[in-house]
Amino acid sequence: MDNDNAEHPSPTRPKWRKVAYGGMQPGFDDNHTGESFLEDMVMNANVVKRDMLKVMQDSVSISEYLCIVALVGLVWTYTLRSNLNETSLLYLDVSLLGSGFLVLLLTEEMLSLNLLLHYFLNISFFTTGLFVLAPIYQTLTRSISSDSISAVTVSLLVLHLFLHDYSGSTVRAPGALKNPTLTSFISLNASIVASVFMASRLPSRLHVFAIMLFSLQVFLFAPLVTYCIKKYSFRLHLCFSFSLMAVTLAFVYTLHGLLFVLLLGLLVFVTVVCPYCLIRLQEYKFEINGPWDEAKLCFDITD
Repeated sequence: MDNDNAEHPSPTRPKWRKVAYGGMQPGFDDNHTGESFLEDMVMNANVVKRDMLKVMQDSVSISEYLCIVALVGLVWTYTLRSNLNETSLLYLDVSLLGSGFLVLLLTEEMLSLNLLLHYFLNISFFTTGLFVLAPIYQTLTRSISSDSISAVTVSLLVLHLFLHDYSGSTVRAPGALKNPTLTSFISLNASIVASVFMASRLPSRLHVFAIMLFSLQVFLFAPLVTYCIKKYSFRLHLCFSFSLMAVTLAFVYTLHGLLFVLLLGLLVFVTVVCPYCLIRLQEYKFEINGPWDEAKLCFDITD
């Protein structure tokens, strides 16, 4: 018996190798891992440590645009109550348009005379078409009740705020590398439809033209103007944003005290509470990376 064992020694177990393909290795299970498998494990390698003040500063852009939409709602309300007539709205439209072009001239280095002329021609065609379509807008929802129009308008504005691109502009800024996203276009369309619904409740064609021009100026060009201010100077952006918040809260307070409390609470929630919750949730984020992860390209595939 001993001689037989000496003549036929037991085969040695093959060494396990780490291979991507090739199937099962003899003597090992399909899910076998080597002793050094967990040595390459890395925890929280890609977790970004966020600063509370930086997150609060970034959230100011959201609060700023909330105030812009609130101001649009105030103008709509005062117009429906006949506190603003056609002449006042037209003066407001001209003032906004002039202020917007002035901001672009002062903040954009890549804004040439040809580009400015291109903007002016587009706005001229846009204004002419809007004036021609004003009678259609005025009678568009005549058969629908005002309560239904108000509910749909508010819903569209909420959708607009939910899908709005707060980091950029739907109108591409001069020199911008990133194109507007699909959700930003959906957000813009929702605001335009809301403007049409609201304008359809006004009594005259000139009223409809003036309020539509105001609404589209704000929803189209206000994000572009605020984006240019932010890119030009972040400190100027903060000053403009807080001034806009103060003015908006003052006007809302004159309209209704409860709306003032709701808007103030919303601004505090967006600017303070949400950044605080984000920072606190970062403490519980746990990410594990290791040799089991998919390979990632270390270069841009477009290069």
